[in-house]
Amino acid sequence: MKVVVVGATGNVGTSVVEALAADPAITEIVGVSRRTPSLWQPAKTRFEAAEVRSPEIAQHLQGADAVVLLAWAFQPTHRPLETWDINVLGSMNALEAAADAGVATVVYASSLAAYSPGPGRHVDESWPTHSTPTAAYGREKAYLERYLDAYELRHPETRVVRMRTCFIFKRTSASEQRRIFAGPLVPRALLRPGRLPIVPLPAGLRFQAMHGDDAGEAYRLALLSDARGAYNVAADPIIDGEGIGKLLEARAVQLPKQAVSAAMASAWRLRLIPADESLLKLFLSLPTLDASRIRTELGWEPRHSGTDALREVMEAMADGEGGPTPPLHSDGARQRNSSA
Repeated sequence: MKVVVVGATGNVGTSVVEALAADPAITEIVGVSRRTPSLWQPAKTRFEAAEVRSPEIAQHLQGADAVVLLAWAFQPTHRPLETWDINVLGSMNALEAAADAGVATVVYASSLAAYSPGPGRHVDESWPTHSTPTAAYGREKAYLERYLDAYELRHPETRVVRMRTCFIFKRTSASEQRRIFAGPLVPRALLRPGRLPIVPLPAGLRFQAMHGDDAGEAYRLALLSDARGAYNVAADPIIDGEGIGKLLEARAVQLPKQAVSAAMASAWRLRLIPADESLLKLFLSLPTLDASRIRTELGWEPRHSGTDALREVMEAMADGEGGPTPPLHSDGARQRNSSA
């Protein structure tokens, strides 16, 4: 099987490529990304440089049996039309190119954020996917869910799988995720256990996480099966403020959501942090995921708990670690490259 992975060098993409490279049923992998890696070369894999919005995507899909669509830009949050252009129009471009090339299987990276609000609820794949329209990330994911509804009707010959995943963490994604969500003004040292006596968190914080390796395995299983439709993908347990406090060896203190949101809004408008308050409101409003379907139908079982995945990435953030691709470069490597 020849698989094209669009967005192959990011957090999830590197995990998917590594999972596929280890499977003898996969004969060829084409990794498509805006910048190709020079130091990372998994087995059976070649990399091609192309943006998801470009016509060049079509040529890289020729002869493919399946495409995994992962390309996504979280930034710049101050220019929502730009993320819409990359995420929505770019994904549509890749999907239409796949149809034109006769690709039989499309596996698309949806998200927990596509789901409509349901705080405190544990939901399966039938829960509505209209998200919260005020947050760009959720708005874009929800729009693509509707686009895929029409795409499947227009292309019934194509097997479409939607992977609705929770937060995905691993050691090599630490610097990238810190840059995307926290920015340079958040001291890395504060993420070391025991550095803070208390950790302030918004009231009602509850979420799920999983390790990148387990995400890669979920995509591999979806590709090599006859699966169709949506799959929730999440590991146990549900993590709350108390759980984060234990990881940091600090006392978790709940703050009013409105106060945290106002503080984030001010810091974002001053360009002190890269994530705005709408993203916080989105994630505080979302349900948690019932992953029974993927466990029962595809036999997926995470090898890491969500707590272990979060602990790993927090330790790596404190150490400034990163990965072997341009998006995952460590903070130190980016600084050296900038001064070279």
